This record gives sequence, structure tokens and C-alpha cells, in this order.
Amino acid sequence: MHFPLFTQIEQVRETIEQASAAPATEPIMETISIWQLIVDGGWYIMGPLGIMSLIAIYLIIERSMAIRRALREDKDFMNKIKDYVHEGKIDSARNLCAQTSTPVARMLDKGLSRVGKPLKDIEVSIENAGKLEIYQLERGLPVMATISGAAPMLGFLGTVIGMIVTFHTMKISGAGVEISQLSGGIMQAMVTTVAGLVIGIIAYVAYNTLTARVNKVVQKMEATTIAFMDVLESPAK
Repeated sequence: MHFPLFTQIEQVRETIEQASAAPATEPIMETISIWQLIVDGGWYIMGPLGIMSLIAIYLIIERSMAIRRALREDKDFMNKIKDYVHEGKIDSARNLCAQTSTPVARMLDKGLSRVGKPLKDIEVSIENAGKLEIYQLERGLPVMATISGAAPMLGFLGTVIGMIVTFHTMKISGAGVEISQLSGGIMQAMVTTVAGLVIGIIAYVAYNTLTARVNKVVQKMEATTIAFMDVLESPAK
């Protein structure tokens, strides 16, 4: 008596044995270069991301150097200013500020140029000069903040476009779609996301770090302003 179920089981067993007996093929290791990743990401997405990365790198280096110069400090600077003011050597004090060439020195130079006027006028002129110095220190930081938010969004846009390309390929190919036909869209989707996130994270961290350092300069300027006003108010010994 012939049983169809037993026949099917026997066929499955033979298929498994043949598959086990077949020689195993070694996987092919394929590497991909960074340039190929950029090309696969699409120039219309990776191009703007590349420009954003260059701008971010330039701002990080340029602002870091400017803030470092602003934080440069001469421990005897205020003592010399105090001595010059008490001795009435305003020109010598202004020359010292010009030689120091820091935001604090330029701010005090503005105050020294108003010596002889009411203290309130001197304080206002120092505050106005300080605001201009802070504005110069913060130059470029809004651009970096924009990059930190825009880069990931642009990367996600590339992801959406890549997935649209993938689904469109699946639609026009019907049931005979192969993974090789979908790899391009999937690659674009993944590459742009990674690129956008990397650029955004670097810009975000750099922005917060530079902002914290600018705040440190601001605190230093405020402390120096208070010390300078105390010098003007205190009588010479």
C-alpha cells in the first residue's frame, strides 16, 4: 500500500541530505570605501552635508582659537591698572590695555577713556563695550547651532528618499524583485542617516562647549568691571 505522506517525508529527507552533501561555499568578503559610501548616499544629500561639515570644522577651530585668546590672562594686569589710575597715569594704563589686546583690556580701555566723567557714564560705556566684545565672541555660534539641528534632519530626508526609491523599485518589479535591486535605496537611506547624525552630534557638542567657554569669558569681564569700578571709587593711597 502506498502512502503519499510517507512519500513526501522521504523526498524531504533526500533533499536535506543532498543539501548537506553539497560543498559549502565560502562567503565573499567585500569592503567599501568612504568615497563609495558618499556616492551611494546621493550627491544631493551628501553634498550639503559635506558643506555643513566643512563649515562646522572651520568654526570649531576658529572660535576655539579666538576664545583661547580671550581667556589669556596676565595676573598683574589689574594691579598695574590700579597703580596707573591711582598715580593719574591714564595714558600709561591705556597703553597697557592696547598691548594686552584682550576683550577685557579693550573694555577697560573704553572705561579709561571716560575717566573724569561721572562713574555711571563710565560704567555704561564699559558695559556697551563688553556687549560688543561678547557679540564678537559669539560670532558663528548660531551657524553651528543651525548645523547641529539641520544635519540630522537632512540625513533623515535622505533616508526617506532612499526608502521611497526602494518601494518604487519593489512596485515596478512585481514579484520578481531581488535584493540587489533594493540595495541602492537601502544603502542611501542608511548612509545619509549616519552622516547627518555624526555631523549633528559633533556640531552640537562643539556648540555647547564653545558656549560654555564664552560664558566663562563673560564672567571674567563682569568680575573685571566690578574690580575696575572699585579702583575708580577707592581713593589713592
